[in-house]
Amino acid sequence: MRASEEQLRIWMIGGLDGDADAYTALLGALVPLLRSFFGRRLRGAADDVEDLVQETLMAIHTRRGTYDRTRPFVAWAYAVARYKMIDQFRRNRHMVQIEGLEEILVAEGFEDACAARMDIDRLLGGLSPKQAKAIRDTKVDGLSIAEAAQSAGLSDADVKVSVHRGLKALAARLRGDG
Repeated sequence: MRASEEQLRIWMIGGLDGDADAYTALLGALVPLLRSFFGRRLRGAADDVEDLVQETLMAIHTRRGTYDRTRPFVAWAYAVARYKMIDQFRRNRHMVQIEGLEEILVAEGFEDACAARMDIDRLLGGLSPKQAKAIRDTKVDGLSIAEAAQSAGLSDADVKVSVHRGLKALAARLRGDG
């Protein structure tokens, strides 16, 4: 099961305050998040994914002092990951299709990403926990339906239905229908 934003933030702050166990837990929890993040963007490049996971963990460690304790942690960690991915593309001088390239290249987007994450949390807070988790896993965290189903202990069909119904409820709320 994936750690929540709040749990990751608590571990990061604990690590900054010298709690080695909290910091170890944070780094361990980041590995699957980063694998998923890079895996979705670098399809078929498993070695590159693993290299980027390790480079990002080292960069998070090196730059941990720049983390603002009052801000969401995951947005900060993903910003570090995006920069590591861009660095790798520059080093290798390769041109590849990247899903969401605009997001990766907009350095000023960090504040917007943090605000968006908080807006998503608020929106998903109005759904059932099952629907919110299915949407967060598949649409926000980038897991496949199968990965989300395995993580939640549900069938693929159950996750698909939860995502569909949750998105339908969100759309109705945003239109003012519900």
